[in-house]
Amino acid sequence: MAIIYVTGGAKSGKSKFAEDLLLSLNDGKQKNVYLATSVVFDEEMQKKVELHKTRRKNNWITVESYKNFSQSLEEVMNENKKNKKNNMLVDCLTNMISNIIFENEEIDWEKPEKNQLEKCDKNVEKEVQNLFEIFKNFENVVIVSNEVGMGLVPAYPLGRYFREIAGKMNQFVAEKADEAYFVVSGIPMKIK
Repeated sequence: MAIIYVTGGAKSGKSKFAEDLLLSLNDGKQKNVYLATSVVFDEEMQKKVELHKTRRKNNWITVESYKNFSQSLEEVMNENKKNKKNNMLVDCLTNMISNIIFENEEIDWEKPEKNQLEKCDKNVEKEVQNLFEIFKNFENVVIVSNEVGMGLVPAYPLGRYFREIAGKMNQFVAEKADEAYFVVSGIPMKIK
């Protein structure tokens, strides 16, 4: 099994690169599973999702989930047990983290309490760990995430918190990955 991490800025071309990379790893007998972690909450996000779906055509089995992966991927994993293990693309880690953060409605983001942030940290870390447990059921996994550490420090607590936890999870994934790529303006650079 290979885990490949792809990171870059927004609109850097990382998702397209990740899709092409995973397709190149397919031996012709495997299916490609696309784990979409976004939640469509407005028209702009809907257009982005449609663009991704159009680009993928029918070459993928799409599963939409940002948590509870053993349940949402159960059918695909059962099929893996019968046949050769399939490949999976996770797009993307930062959407997954955002969705988990926004489940914590009790947090007052103007003045978040330390214990609430620690609880949120644990929820995010738990789901990322669960995701890695699922990876064992696949031949190759490509996981996409936004690089969050190259911009300005956000002026508001929620932005700073997101940058901190996403950066921490990006480091965790990069450390565990067998390979890592950084995509800039559609150009991938192998960094690990």
